[in-house]
Amino acid sequence: MLPPSPPGWRLLRLGLVLVSIGTVLEASVQANSATGALNVLLIIVDDLRPSLGCYGDKLVRSPNIDQLASHSLLFQNAFAQQAVCAPSRVSFLTGRRPDTTRLYDFNSYWRVHAGNFSTIPQYFKENGYLTMSVGKVFHPGISSNHSDDSPYSWSFPPYHPSSEKYENTKTCRGQDGELHANLLCPVDIVDVPEGTLPDKQSTEQAIRLLEKMKTTGSPFFLAVGYHKPHIPFRYPKEFQKLYPLENITLAPDPQVPDGLPPVAYNPWMDIRQREDVQALNISIPYGPIPVDFQRKIRQSYFASVSYLDTQVGHLLSTLDDLQLANNTIIVFTSDHGWALGEHGEWAKYSNFDVTTRVPLMFYVPGRTALLPKAGEKFFPYLDPFDSTTELIEPGRQTTDLVELVSLFPTLAALAGLQVPPHCPVPSFHVELCREGQNLLKHFQFHDVENDPYLHSNPRELIAYSQYPRPADSPQWNSDKPSLKDIKIMGYSIRTIDYRYTIWVGFNPDEFMANFSDIHAGELYFVDSDPLEDHNIYNDSQHGELAQSLMP
Repeated sequence: MLPPSPPGWRLLRLGLVLVSIGTVLEASVQANSATGALNVLLIIVDDLRPSLGCYGDKLVRSPNIDQLASHSLLFQNAFAQQAVCAPSRVSFLTGRRPDTTRLYDFNSYWRVHAGNFSTIPQYFKENGYLTMSVGKVFHPGISSNHSDDSPYSWSFPPYHPSSEKYENTKTCRGQDGELHANLLCPVDIVDVPEGTLPDKQSTEQAIRLLEKMKTTGSPFFLAVGYHKPHIPFRYPKEFQKLYPLENITLAPDPQVPDGLPPVAYNPWMDIRQREDVQALNISIPYGPIPVDFQRKIRQSYFASVSYLDTQVGHLLSTLDDLQLANNTIIVFTSDHGWALGEHGEWAKYSNFDVTTRVPLMFYVPGRTALLPKAGEKFFPYLDPFDSTTELIEPGRQTTDLVELVSLFPTLAALAGLQVPPHCPVPSFHVELCREGQNLLKHFQFHDVENDPYLHSNPRELIAYSQYPRPADSPQWNSDKPSLKDIKIMGYSIRTIDYRYTIWVGFNPDEFMANFSDIHAGELYFVDSDPLEDHNIYNDSQHGELAQSLMP
């Protein structure tokens, strides 16, 4: 029996040809005072896959996020560590992997359950920043101690929009004229409770805080968490017009792959609970959803993304108007992706690229873009309904594989704070350390010609993810098993060449994985199978390779 992290991960890496990378460039500036420091605006989106213009999506209209990308360093291959909200957010906000936070569900608080670990906003707060939270930053509930980790992480009580409580209630007007709790929920804003939506309220509150920060002159760390495009797809109905159903295509691989082991499949039970999906009488666990309804789901997801884009646009435009764009780092990312019919799935809850790959971009004034000149606006608001708006190309990009656990050290370095040290093994007793790499090398703050780390082999880079299951076959709690019900853990390695996953026995009482108890395996090659549809783990032609990757 072996503890899965970090020793478990090290065993999982056996068989990979890895060359140790040189010491990562660390920030040398001591954090004796935050006076004159760069501000930080961290924008966290819920369930957003890289379905954005700046990531090459030709259908989705996201001009404001694309405009941010044009002034940013954009990471094409960024990955979350677990494709579900609470574990992912706790992971990247603490810089620790789920096996260290010991949070795989929604039902524990890491400070008492695993260790009193520091968080990104807590670290900035301790270094003289005013730290503020708006919307869904930490996941509400037990996983953030019903307080969004206050008072540790925040200088002021976090803000939650009052209209949040209506997200899952009967506010969706059906074809019968009655109100329902539907998956698809385009609305007239004037007709919904309070006449507003949560993300609109969050934008308004974030703008009020920016205006206050402009007058105080204190360095700030503002985290803004948006709800959309998380289900239900509840958004202003006019955004449907951007996506006529006749323009909506299906997922390129809408069938459950033949070689997919049952343990790897998620039966998307949460959307099955919505009234409009229930009315379809879809068989459990494999569906499928009728084709016309598939198009409507995809339409509503994309419409939700464009609605989100307008909120980001208003927020960034205000940052510009307040002349804060020249001294504020902006980070934009998501907690995980979401499957829109790929592999016959309509959810997150897996280790596939479509659910673990996320958008990630950093705007650093004077680094990723020249400082704006007097009167110049970097982020003027762009209307997604304006047909004359042309696609805005991203600025600098990198295809290197990176992980969301790298947010902590990278933000600290960019802000000129001392970068927390690498965590020892194990690190449960260590409050301040990080398990992610510092990505500072990508911003070229120094002499790049003499830095061997900048010229490392991309085949040395690895992104890890994991997902728990209660059983070998899909069942009612396969998507979100409680800790006590976890019997199997899927550990996944993503490299530039392949994704390799093994599903092994797991003891939830001891947080122990048994890597000799292999239930199933997956192996997909990126070049020949980018959608991860052809599992060759059991293919005799590739058996030697699969064996070499086993721990």
